[in-house]
Amino acid sequence: MKSIDQIELSGKKLFIRADFNVPLDEQRHITDDNRIRMVLPTLEYALKQGASLVLASHAGRPKGKPDPKFTLKPVAERLSELLGRSVILAPDCIGAETQDVVSAMKPGDIVLLENLRFHPGETGDDPEFARQLAMGCDAYINDAFGVSHRSHASVSAVTRFFKEKAAGLLMKRELDYFHRSMEYPERPLVALIGGAKVTDKLAVLENLLRNVDTLIVGGAMANTFLRAQGFATGRSLVEEDMISKAAELMEQARQAGKRFYVPVDAVVGKEPDATTATRIAAIQEIPGDFMILDIGPATSLLYSEALKGARTIIWNGPMGVFELEPFSKGTYAVMDAVADSGALTIIGGGDTGLAVHRAGKEADMSFISTGGGAFLTLLEGKTLPGVAALGS
Repeated sequence: MKSIDQIELSGKKLFIRADFNVPLDEQRHITDDNRIRMVLPTLEYALKQGASLVLASHAGRPKGKPDPKFTLKPVAERLSELLGRSVILAPDCIGAETQDVVSAMKPGDIVLLENLRFHPGETGDDPEFARQLAMGCDAYINDAFGVSHRSHASVSAVTRFFKEKAAGLLMKRELDYFHRSMEYPERPLVALIGGAKVTDKLAVLENLLRNVDTLIVGGAMANTFLRAQGFATGRSLVEEDMISKAAELMEQARQAGKRFYVPVDAVVGKEPDATTATRIAAIQEIPGDFMILDIGPATSLLYSEALKGARTIIWNGPMGVFELEPFSKGTYAVMDAVADSGALTIIGGGDTGLAVHRAGKEADMSFISTGGGAFLTLLEGKTLPGVAALGS
């Protein structure tokens, strides 16, 4: 797979798939422009090399038809501010009017296509839709790691219409950091995995157990492991049909000489609500009418100690319902330990990245991925369709 800095760009019109699916408030103002800023190095490099840029992205879920709520106009305006030059928003992502705009481009010009998901062909990986997207462009650049686990037209099918294709600088960084952490890590390698369900991350857990030295489990998924150890968990979320699998995973870790950590205490409440009554309970003493909603202080200390001496840390998934203040302390305590570890620290996007941003700890982490789902796909040991398409 080539990267953008390995191909000739001067005078070429580049089709660049980015992920500009940024959050907006009710007035359609961008509340977090991190996904835009992360792509700037690729855009600035291409412009410096004398290319013109046709940018493409989706936003939200407009259900395959135009919807003004999901226009990329706010993105075009923010890009213009950040790049210090005009970014033209095309009337659509395909069609005669858009082709006229693209055809008139000169080196240094930037056009942002309107929301790709205004057409059903995008999520359907439709080759005809992809062919129209590619019209008039000379090379394809994928810098949208966050959507590259999906076989969508702008990620997969479109590459068939380009002889020259490459990864953007953000995509290259994402893959480089992942390979450093999983394929040739400095050891000990520790993985922190949270989230709601074992089912959702079963393939991740199985693959990690083949690679890591220590596996630490948190979030609601830890409840199923606790039940597998014979503990009562009150009204906590538990996947009854995954209890035997959880026991099997822990036994695999034991036989392989891997350390496997589950909570020893918890913050419990009647409901996942900021106003609910809470208490700290040992895992052996979870009240029958309460729910486990965060790891407790003893577990936070245990996990922090387990992280000491690690040379590489991968973290995906919060330790509790961190969005609610009474159940956020475990996630933030573990975050402090990761930040202070001195290890190479890879944060797997999604809710984990959001928690890091909220805590203002971005500078203390080695790398924060821009893609939760794509990062999990890699953790499962799979190849991303968007990456495979670049190498074909």
